[in-house]
Amino acid sequence: MSLEHPNRDGAQMSAVERLIMSRPTEHNTTNLNLDRMHMMLDLMGHPEESFRMVHITGTNGKGSTARMVEALVRAYGLQTGLYTSPHLQRVNERICINGQQLSDEAFVDAYEQIAPMIDMVDAQSAKDGGPAMSFFEVLTVMAISVFADAPVDVAVVEVGMGGLWDATNVLDGDVSIIGPVDMDHMQWLGDTVEEIATEKAGIIKERSTAVIGPQPHASQVMPIIEKAFHDQHAQALVRDGEEMEVLNRVPAVGGQVVDLRTPNGVYEQVPVAKFGKHQAHNALSALAAAEVVLPVSGALDGDLVSQALGSVKIPGRIEQIRTSPTIILDGGHNVNAGEALRDAIEESYDFEQLVGVVAMMRDKQVEEYLGILEPLLSQVVVTENSWTGRVMSAEELEQIAVRVFGRDRVIRRDALPDAIQEAVDLVDAEDEVGVGYGRGVLICGSFVTAGDARTLLKEHMNEDLAKPKSERV
Repeated sequence: MSLEHPNRDGAQMSAVERLIMSRPTEHNTTNLNLDRMHMMLDLMGHPEESFRMVHITGTNGKGSTARMVEALVRAYGLQTGLYTSPHLQRVNERICINGQQLSDEAFVDAYEQIAPMIDMVDAQSAKDGGPAMSFFEVLTVMAISVFADAPVDVAVVEVGMGGLWDATNVLDGDVSIIGPVDMDHMQWLGDTVEEIATEKAGIIKERSTAVIGPQPHASQVMPIIEKAFHDQHAQALVRDGEEMEVLNRVPAVGGQVVDLRTPNGVYEQVPVAKFGKHQAHNALSALAAAEVVLPVSGALDGDLVSQALGSVKIPGRIEQIRTSPTIILDGGHNVNAGEALRDAIEESYDFEQLVGVVAMMRDKQVEEYLGILEPLLSQVVVTENSWTGRVMSAEELEQIAVRVFGRDRVIRRDALPDAIQEAVDLVDAEDEVGVGYGRGVLICGSFVTAGDARTLLKEHMNEDLAKPKSERV
């Protein structure tokens, strides 16, 4: 970051965000290469060589695992960088230093520092017949630059999509985490779980420790991952259920308490501040990764592990944001995520009535996702989120939902605020006591949906309360 001339041109955050997000998307199967990213790193003098790195892929659980790794490393007093996607509400969320997202000024300054080099790479790519840098490539370069400037000791980096051709794969992770591999992004990653696994196994590098989460399609996926491990001559292979294991887990207020075994030791009675079996396994992968990148011999300190994992907040992942009635947000959008969501709610809540508010993208397994949630939901209100270019219309989603739930359990409200209000009204109408116990609203189907709802439902302090009494209206 430029300390001498921060945000020197007075550029506004909104203008810079528009510049970045108006660039081409990653969803382009005709330009599967990392040429533009390598050109950028060459121009920048390879700042990625200044920090250790944990690289994370998988169909689900990437963001949760990334935040857990970052918290564990930071608990030891090391400087951390965290790069995740997508963002829920603001693009700044994607890049964090020591657990804090970049300020608007720091974000603008980070962009301005690399903008001249972006122009150079765009020009060279056009000369070679290629595209301009994508928005995700630009954000990834910004993150690398910010991490080097901070400087961070350890960067925790989540892939955008897949792995092999993802912009983040110019980085060589000391740890390569592969979470559950399932069907998602088939238009770009392949039509079979084997093809998708091949893409994700592409993050395993020669000097990395490969940490492999539980695999729902183990017989198809594990041979591919293990072959990549051997082909790359990676350092160590740590597999969930073999070299590491969730020994025990008990649901608790605000999450669960788990016993975990890793290659370096056994950790007992560790609080994990998230619901669901899948989060216990995410914590296990995070702990195994932290053992590699932290300068500690043997097992980590149990108190620091508990402090870190017991305090991790993961917005938009089975996140309860209101009570009376309970309102839960979840950004999962595929079959594996739907199963994890259903299991976590059944285990951690006792709802008499749960009304769903669902908006999904057109390219997802919509009917299969809704089918998983059908036993959980009393009724469903179908709607649309703010990504107009990709979201499935409420009318089309309604037709699919009727096939799954039946006509009498489906309501359509085209605008998300109206859909949320409808769901709350349905719950309130059945609440004779007026306290909201046993009744809730689940808003789900996409990270965009969760982010939109989080913005709508965020509580704001009355500005008058900050004024002296004499000045209040």
